[in-house]
Amino acid sequence: MAPASSYLGHMTRFGVQLPNFSQPDPIDLFEHVAELATTAESSGFDSVWVMDHYFQLPPLGGPDQPMLEAYTLLGALAARTQRVQLGTLVTGVTYRNPGILAKMVTTLDIISKGRAVLGIGGAWYDVEHQGLGIEYPSDRVRLDMLEEAVQVCRAMFTGDDVSFTGTHYRLDHARNLPRPVQPGGPKIMIDGGGEKRTLRLVARYADKCNVTGDVGRDPSEVDVTWMSPLILTASDENTADMREMLTAAGSPEEIAGFTVGQPHEIPDLVAGHIEAGADEVIFSFAFADAAGIAAVGAALGLVG
Repeated sequence: MAPASSYLGHMTRFGVQLPNFSQPDPIDLFEHVAELATTAESSGFDSVWVMDHYFQLPPLGGPDQPMLEAYTLLGALAARTQRVQLGTLVTGVTYRNPGILAKMVTTLDIISKGRAVLGIGGAWYDVEHQGLGIEYPSDRVRLDMLEEAVQVCRAMFTGDDVSFTGTHYRLDHARNLPRPVQPGGPKIMIDGGGEKRTLRLVARYADKCNVTGDVGRDPSEVDVTWMSPLILTASDENTADMREMLTAAGSPEEIAGFTVGQPHEIPDLVAGHIEAGADEVIFSFAFADAAGIAAVGAALGLVG
């Protein structure tokens, strides 16, 4: 079998998202996450991503479960890795002033020697906003904020004296020194979500678009990434049980993007998305350990 990355002559990249920070002893938590990230790198994956949340999400246990702040964690992982790109899937636009966000992502680019990616979206976790006292405006307003934030970040990545006047944000001769390592600054990825307006923002401002359901290429010249929650199983019976459990827990639309199977089955399970034009497939390893990440990398043929 040809490596999944070369189906139909289309070279696809693969990434790992680390969303789960459950560990019995907090003192060991970062070393555990760092092991997963370095295993992903040594197993041939191209990128490592974390969620930008302050409370854990309901499917992974909700606010009673541990969660690490995204950019602090990415900076630490940048010092432990050498090759993989690093970013959030995705930064919530409501959480940080975009001028400060641009500085944070630039700092990540410096630490990682040019491996930072800015993933950003309109935010959604209302419980988290309420708990932390963060304003949670309407969908329309958050998308307005997203459009302005992307413009601010792009300007600060590419210029050194930035002024901006919008409805939600204003900058007055903002400076961003040192400059990003990457020429033109870190790539910007907007979470697609299937919304027509979001896709217009992607076409106008972004380098990448992330989708979580069916893959469909936007007409603009952007990379399309597809993020899939991955549940590794140990047998055909285990696979059937997990799929039955998912079917009982969610609607067909909610579970359509899941990848469920044994490591050797993963190439065939993602082949359709590669054929549909996904430039990068990112697996969200909610429950996998380092051995599981390595097994998937080997099955995909990511290391020659």
